Amino acid sequence: MTRAEFEAELRKLIQAFETGTGNERCVACVACERCVDCTFCRGSKALQRCHYCVDSQRCSDSTHCRGCRDLIACSHCVASERCTQSSYLVKSVDCTGCTYCFGCVGLVRKDFHILNQPYDRSSYFKLTAKLMRELGLSTGSGAEPAPAPAARAAQR
Repeated sequence: MTRAEFEAELRKLIQAFETGTGNERCVACVACERCVDCTFCRGSKALQRCHYCVDSQRCSDSTHCRGCRDLIACSHCVASERCTQSSYLVKSVDCTGCTYCFGCVGLVRKDFHILNQPYDRSSYFKLTAKLMRELGLSTGSGAEPAPAPAARAAQR
């Protein structure tokens, strides 16, 4: 096989993979593409072994994440990217082994940080509640069904 033949075959494989939309061994996933072994995910692409994730892409072994990209073994994250073994991150990037970080980048084994600065638990929750409202983010996973119109009206 020549270099040109190899490159041509590789391009064909990549194109076939990227244009495929089928899921494998997924349960109750809605509007997902190229997911494998996932349950109850929605509007996501290329997830593996994820559960209750919404609008996420290329995550593995993660649960209850929303609007995330390229997570590995994370849970309850929102709008975060390239994080590993972390929980309750919001708008964070490249964090590993962290919990309760908001707008953090590149942290390792840190808890209760906002913009890479440490906060005590009480101050963290008070400030992040305000930031979530300001940024128009919600804390729910989004995997639960939308309330009926009458229920939405009653919530107002």
